[in-house]
Amino acid sequence: MHVDHLLRLDSLDLTLVWGDESLLGQEIGGVTATDLEDPTRFLQPGEIVLSGLVWWNPADGPARTERFVSALREAGAAALLAGEETHGEVPRELAEACRRHRIALLAVPAHTSFRAITEAVYLRQWGELSRRPSDLYALPENVRGELERELERGVSVGDLLGSAFAHLGTPPCHLLTGSGRTIARTATAVELPARRASESLRTAHGAQGTTLRVEADDTAFDAWYLHLADEGQVPPRVLHEIAEVLGRHRRRHDRRRASRRQAGQELAALLDIPHADTNAVENALSSCGLPGRGGYTVVVASATPAEEEGADAGSAAAALAEALSHLPGISFAVGARPGGEALAVIAHDAGTHDTTAHDTTAQDTTAQDGAEGVGRTVRAALGETWPLVHACRPASALYAGVSEPVAGAAGLGAAVGQARYALAAAARTAAPHTAHVAAAEDLTSLEALLAGVPDDVREVYRTTVLGPLLRAGRSSNALLLETLEVFLAHNCSWARTAETLHLHVNTVHYRVQRVETLTGRDLSRLDHRLDLRAALLCR
Repeated sequence: MHVDHLLRLDSLDLTLVWGDESLLGQEIGGVTATDLEDPTRFLQPGEIVLSGLVWWNPADGPARTERFVSALREAGAAALLAGEETHGEVPRELAEACRRHRIALLAVPAHTSFRAITEAVYLRQWGELSRRPSDLYALPENVRGELERELERGVSVGDLLGSAFAHLGTPPCHLLTGSGRTIARTATAVELPARRASESLRTAHGAQGTTLRVEADDTAFDAWYLHLADEGQVPPRVLHEIAEVLGRHRRRHDRRRASRRQAGQELAALLDIPHADTNAVENALSSCGLPGRGGYTVVVASATPAEEEGADAGSAAAALAEALSHLPGISFAVGARPGGEALAVIAHDAGTHDTTAHDTTAQDTTAQDGAEGVGRTVRAALGETWPLVHACRPASALYAGVSEPVAGAAGLGAAVGQARYALAAAARTAAPHTAHVAAAEDLTSLEALLAGVPDDVREVYRTTVLGPLLRAGRSSNALLLETLEVFLAHNCSWARTAETLHLHVNTVHYRVQRVETLTGRDLSRLDHRLDLRAALLCR
């Protein structure tokens, strides 16, 4: 087991504070928990060190921290896992010392026990016995041989799962993604709705049942999990060996799909080009396995981890692909874009059409009708599955914007613009670290429309329209802004504004006149009222 494997265990919820690829790839030889200032004599090379940081005090200066971290380096520790419960966070002084001495540093949240980490390490090491000589394998030799042959033949993951559990009497077992999507299930396993499956994975630790992550080159959004509702039906080593076989199948499957993913990247990059050549777009759609004609809907998504600066485009693509995979019968291509975005094009085959020239209008109309149906399906389905995908990494911010359906490749550029605008609106109106989906059709109010306007444009408009009312240092300006907001909210009713603000009507008249004088607007005119209302919404 390597250090970076700990970061992939959702149940531990660990956060990487510092560590490069070489450090995270170190093999874990054991676990030691200590709060001694100098733990040298208790450490063995390759161990990870768990510390609640009871020994650390911000008033002591850096000498104590330096002594502790240098002891880890001299002992050959693989990583330091620092608990956040004592001090509320990992001290920056400790992170800097670990960077100097090249010790990987992981933060352990207060809700994760050191015992859970220790058990995760030793359970994984127990399972890894399956990679040692054949006399230590838990799976019978004939079963292992059959699974190897099926891997070579490229059988489906469902067939492979059935063969792996057949010698155990085929207990009910599901192969699930973190969002609850069923990849495969044994013949005795009942169909499991995505929401219920997701809840089972979230509560599997410490509850009835067994869940094991299949190790592969994946993210929290598209990882595979073996889930057995009944605990103890399969010996742990056997389950780990089956998971290892499924992991090999997953890696082979991903390698075969690499060209498809590259085609999705190229399509997404092409749609970023203004007025891209329609023939080039149709060819890119074809390379992705999508029809070159028909109706399309575009979705743009972002996934930003709360613990990192910047955005994670690869995670956004994985999250979006996982969410769309919940939709049956939908063809789509996903590509990651710079700046933390992922872009998906969803195609809908409107049926068989006569493609002769005189039927072009009817064909486009039929395609548009089909696209509108798929657009509604995408919007509704994302509303249901987006929270399930977000639950795979609940500390992240996960947003998506959905375009209006368009007919033909020529309309995809405009659809991308719509989706990005809706994405900006979703990100602005949602609470931090949550999941939210917005569609172009949701822009039904002035507030929703303005939510997608870039921050710098909003700021210019606000300062231009409100002008002197925003100048700092004058308390009267805040009173004027408050009066303006209440006045507009009450449809410019003098009496209701006065009642709400507990003022005399004459005072309201005076303040409104001052607003008009300072802004150059006439609040008896509807267009000027809208100008001021929009400026207030841009705050």
